[in-house]
Parts: sequence; C-alpha cells; structure tokens
Amino acid sequence: MSTVLKRYSQLVEAGELKPDAEQAAVAERLDRLAQELEAVPKRGSLLWKVLGKAPEPARGLYMWGGVGRGKSMLMDLFFDNLDIRRKRRVHFHEFMLEVHERLAEERKKEAGDPIVPVADAMVGEARLLAFDEMVINNTADAAVLSRLFTRMMTHGLTVVTTSNRPPSDLYKNGLNRSLFLPFIDLLQERLDVLSLNGPVDYRLDRLGSMDTWLVPNGPEATAELSDAFFRLTDYPVEDRAHVPTCELPVGGTRELHVPKCLKGVAVFSFKRLCGEARGSSDYLAIARRFHTVVLVGIPKLGPENRNEAARFVTLIDALYEHKVKLLAAADAVPEHLYDEGDGRFEFERTVSRLNEMRSDEYLAKGHGEGETLDAPGTTA
Repeated sequence: MSTVLKRYSQLVEAGELKPDAEQAAVAERLDRLAQELEAVPKRGSLLWKVLGKAPEPARGLYMWGGVGRGKSMLMDLFFDNLDIRRKRRVHFHEFMLEVHERLAEERKKEAGDPIVPVADAMVGEARLLAFDEMVINNTADAAVLSRLFTRMMTHGLTVVTTSNRPPSDLYKNGLNRSLFLPFIDLLQERLDVLSLNGPVDYRLDRLGSMDTWLVPNGPEATAELSDAFFRLTDYPVEDRAHVPTCELPVGGTRELHVPKCLKGVAVFSFKRLCGEARGSSDYLAIARRFHTVVLVGIPKLGPENRNEAARFVTLIDALYEHKVKLLAAADAVPEHLYDEGDGRFEFERTVSRLNEMRSDEYLAKGHGEGETLDAPGTTA
C-alpha cells in the first residue's frame, strides 16, 4: 500500500471520511498511478538515452460525478502525496486561457503550426497535469484540444482530471461539435474513466441545515459564513490567517483579485464585486471558476445605488446560469432587498432566482449544469 491509499484509509478509520465504495476504488486506482509515475526514471537518465525518447507515459484518470462526491478530495490526496518533480495542478479554464495566450505568441512568429511548440513546451514543464473541473464551453477551446493533447500525450504527458460530466457529454450541443469528437475519443483511449456518483453529497452534508442567505450583516452572520467556508474546504481553522488568495484571469487581458480562494470556493465582499466598475466578463469568470461563492456585506438596494444594484443583478444571473452555490450575508431577505423606487419591478426576477438558489433542488445541481455554451464574454 503506497501513500495515497494509505492516507485515504487513515481518513476513513479516523472518521473524517465516510466509507464509500466508489471513492475507495478511485483511491486505489490513483494509488497505482502514483506508483507508476514515481517509478519512471528522471529525465536524462540512462534509460532515456537508450530509448532515445521519453518513456511511455502512464495511463491517466478521468474522475466524473455530481457535486460533493469527493472528486477534489481524492485529487488532493493524489497530488499532495505524489513524489515527482514535474507535476502541475491547475483549473482547466485557467489552463486553456494560458494555452490561447501561448498560441497567440507563437502565431506572431509565423513559423508554422503554433500548437506543436506550445504542446512541446508544456510537456517539458510537466509530465503530469492535474485538472480541476474539465469543462469545455467555447469553440476556441474545442478547436485546439484534440491536436494539443494528442501531441502532449504522445510525448510523455499523463493527465488526471475531474469533471461533473462523463467524457461523452463534454461540449454537448456545442457549435461544430463533430470537430471536437476526436478529443473525446482521445480521453477514452488514454484515460481510465471512473464515476463518483454515490448517494451522499458530502458538500451539502457539510452545510447541514444552514440557511444560505443570512440576515442581517454583522459579526454573527460573518462567523457562520466563515465556519461554512472552513467546512467546505477542509482548511484548518487555526490557520485562518493564511487562507490562500488568487488572481482570477478575466478575458485573457486582466486579473481579478480573490481575497479567499480554495478548492473551488471563493469569498468576496459586495463592495469589491458590485461597488467597483465590473461587467459580465468578470462575473462569468467567477461563475466558471468557482462552484461556491461566499458574498458578504450586501446592503439594501434602491435608486440611490442603482449602479451597484445593476451589477448585482448581472452577478446573480451569471451564478444562477452556472449553478454556483451562493452563501450570503445581507441587510434584508431577498423580497425586501430592493423595496421601492425605480428599478423595483425589474429586480423581481433576481428575487425569484435568489430564493431558488436557496432550495435543496438547486443546491443539489452540479456546477455548470445547464450552462450556455459560448456565452457573452467568452473567447470564440
């Protein structure tokens, strides 16, 4: 038994995880993969010289299933306990933004197919790529994926990824999907596909009976949201002063600072998201990157802060369309958030969505479920 499976078993024995047959099967497969990757000689060793090329890459893994089934937890165990140098873990959306930036630089050189040098450079940087939440939602990504990953996987890359969907449902109903089908074939050829669709949604289980819309703003609501954040992310409360931050790419041209950013959960203040000049591209980037958003400091809205209210409406639309979980602290319940004045009627749809987002049915949906492909603000 190597480190990955041993650590999983320890967590079950300690009562931190519930026994789950599907999780155990995935942990065992990840354990074998870790051993295979660790057994490969270092680059430049005698074996490499004898072969004249990189050793055949280990077969990867595609973990898919509904929200809260333990995909990210298992990826954590695998990646943290994998003892190799050239490994990288990245959110799939961020990775594709980087790919398009590199392709743009290569095109400036006018030196043939830009995919080849980009793929070769990326394989040189990592022989394992671990992706969080593989999802394809625009034609620009779909157009390059098959050629890019075919090149990388035949030149030494192993891929481990999580997704809410099986490979056959990626880019479903997307524009020119027939051109994307070779990438699905590649995934099924090069990766083992394992599902995690057990009966327990562990993420919802951690929220318990908590109301996701807390009133009023204040220390009590802030403390409850903070506790929820630590439960959702498994981050030790004693290290609360060191919660990671991150910079979220927006449209490939700028970045949005995220004050707390961990395991698909982000924390923002209303002032940062709606009190500053932001648009749909910001909110779409957030909705695609995070499965849960914690939003604090939502004030009463009305004609006197109509710009903030308009941005809030756009934010909620993006979160709702991508089935993002919203945990919030506000000065009023949704029905009384925008009580009177010009704009009150138009706010009714937002009230309806906010209430639906508190329902058990909505909370049980997978992140990105039902999203619109090539939505405004994406690169096409």
